[in-house]
Amino acid sequence: MPTAVVVGSGPNGLAAAIELARNGFTVRVIEAANKVGGGTRSSERLVDGLIHDDCSAFHPTALASPFLRELDAAFDLASHGLQWCWPEIDLVHPLDDGSAGVLWRDLDRTCAQMGIDGRRWQQIFGKTADHFDEIVTDVFRPLIDIPDHPLLLAQFGIRAALPASVLARIFRTPQAKALFGGVAGHVFGSLTTPMSSAVGVMLIAAAHAHGWPVAKGGSQSIANALTSILTDLGGTIETGRMITDIDQIDDVDLVMLDIAPDAAARILGDRLPPRIARAYRRYRFGPAAFKVDFAVQGGPSGTGDVVPWTNEYARRAGTLHLAGTVDELVTAEGATVRGDMPARPLVLVGQQFLADPTRSVGTVHPVWAYAHVPNGYPNDVTEVVIDQIERFAPGFRNRIVGVHTRTVPHMQAYNANYVGGDISAGANTARQIVARPRLALDPYWTGVPGIYLCSSATPPGAGVHGMCGLNAARSALHGKKR
Repeated sequence: MPTAVVVGSGPNGLAAAIELARNGFTVRVIEAANKVGGGTRSSERLVDGLIHDDCSAFHPTALASPFLRELDAAFDLASHGLQWCWPEIDLVHPLDDGSAGVLWRDLDRTCAQMGIDGRRWQQIFGKTADHFDEIVTDVFRPLIDIPDHPLLLAQFGIRAALPASVLARIFRTPQAKALFGGVAGHVFGSLTTPMSSAVGVMLIAAAHAHGWPVAKGGSQSIANALTSILTDLGGTIETGRMITDIDQIDDVDLVMLDIAPDAAARILGDRLPPRIARAYRRYRFGPAAFKVDFAVQGGPSGTGDVVPWTNEYARRAGTLHLAGTVDELVTAEGATVRGDMPARPLVLVGQQFLADPTRSVGTVHPVWAYAHVPNGYPNDVTEVVIDQIERFAPGFRNRIVGVHTRTVPHMQAYNANYVGGDISAGANTARQIVARPRLALDPYWTGVPGIYLCSSATPPGAGVHGMCGLNAARSALHGKKR
């Protein structure tokens, strides 16, 4: 039987391993950490039984992922422990006056609540949401591929190509402007540059098509389900082993690297063609995430009496974006790109326990949060995060019974792919959205026979969808050793 080694057990590494195993390969996954999952790990850090997602928390692209849908049809993900749960409200973006932009899974309900901006919201996102699964089949591949749905992709592309700050101006109310801007902020970059609307349009359409679900029991359940399937297919996983040189890997037919491009350059060394080595070393990383987990004392899960949000919808929302107006957001995100720490950064808050009460322990609940900060930022901004939450939920500080902080250096130590704390695994500049990690007909092939890159630094980029791994594995199966 042909053999393969996959370096890294994030969702993309596991996806690549499963695809190769399904095609007759004997597969071994090697993971540097002591637990599989990469960005989909979960932990009990503050109270026994209180489950915190270490990085990824909500999964708006997972249900549309061709890889995960294929896998579910073939193996029934629920039988491997993966169950999706939805909050009542996907997202709320509160403002200082107590109002908020509110994103429901139901597009009509969202539009009705927006008043004068409802029709515009429908026009911008409605068709993309209605045809989201078709668009995903094109967007989740390298953009140089011939699309299956060119007209739909073109309509999506017209909106995605705009700077987010420009697309936000289409809306009249501060609530709708801020709601779109906050989602666009997931691009982890300047909102005034071309293509900075792409992530916002994609995630909002995903919300209306499938919602922003969480995995029951924590995001670790995703990694565990993929591990279970891989094991059933005969694959094996070795944890606690760091690969620093390709010579540490036995002679196999294929090697898949679920790692950052600069790490691939170090591991492959002189084997890399010089032009590809230069491209990998020039690959840019974006702003970082400063992560804070809270244990919060409140009422029973589902009562809405955990975080004392001023806005009532915020008490029922799975995700919150805390940044104030869209102008404040654009200014803050621009500062992080320049390397300046904003006084009021974009803070994302997750209330996963509203969808999945099994994460709580009695009346103590896990609240997940991170702030956008400059790449490599060394300082502790826990108080900045708390202050930003207090801004929209006065009295939150008094309900905290435990805090766990992961600084930017700690974020990179947690996952070496998060260079400088960049959890997107690469700056989402216009160039790198179109051509990551380099401009090539096959962006997954490293130029070294039998060795492929399958991390989020490859198309279609960050997100828990497994498509980077699936695409890379199919490229490898097509090219073999070239």
